[in-house]
Amino acid sequence: MPHDWVVPDWPAPAHVRAISTTRSGGISKGPYNSMNPADHVNDLVQDVAENRLLLQQSLALDSPPHWLEQFHSTKIVDLDQNNSDVKADGSTTKNVDTHCVVMTADCLPVLLTDSNGQRVAAIHAGWRGLADGILEAGVQQFNETENVLAWLGPAIGPEKFEVGAEVIDMLAAGVEIKAGWFKPSPNNGKWLVDLYALARIRLQQAGVNDIYGGGFCTFNDEKRFFSYRRQGHCGRMATLIWRHQQADGGQTSPS
Repeated sequence: MPHDWVVPDWPAPAHVRAISTTRSGGISKGPYNSMNPADHVNDLVQDVAENRLLLQQSLALDSPPHWLEQFHSTKIVDLDQNNSDVKADGSTTKNVDTHCVVMTADCLPVLLTDSNGQRVAAIHAGWRGLADGILEAGVQQFNETENVLAWLGPAIGPEKFEVGAEVIDMLAAGVEIKAGWFKPSPNNGKWLVDLYALARIRLQQAGVNDIYGGGFCTFNDEKRFFSYRRQGHCGRMATLIWRHQQADGGQTSPS
């Protein structure tokens, strides 16, 4: 596994595994250099296929991740009920060695599990998804929200995500605590949004208090991360979560 891939620092149970890739570890060229697993950004088909295989091998996964066709929705697919549905912006499972994954390049990847590691979920949270309730939809997959843990992966930072006033209005709808997640931009009429702060607020309102991660900036860290706002045409990072077999060879119960 490339040394600069991001391993979440959170108190998830040991059998819950998670990772967020960076630009390192693949074979793509040009703006997709090098670990681009996205097949919708005009990268070479054979390079994307090889990158996905390299990712699977690097993580010693027994099967490929469940890749999604993301479209900035609030749809979460339950892989235990429908493993063929790929058009969604999040996935969840209770099964062992079923791999949830989302792809991002400025949007916010969010991983969820519970304190016992009985369920996991991966969510793609762009500003549209955040405004429409993608995080709340993810939290609703868990029976007891007070036991949910969340990790916020690499996204565009609060000094670089600039939007118009109309986006602020949409993001503010339904947000009870509005302070701290946006401020005026030096550019006239624009606003800077802190996706991490907004995600924390929305997760807390949904009943989740154990929230970790954040502090990245895909725009500023050019060496490590793709950024659509910085590059335009570019690859994507993959953020994965799954329930693994126990060290003794047994399986964790989905109960």
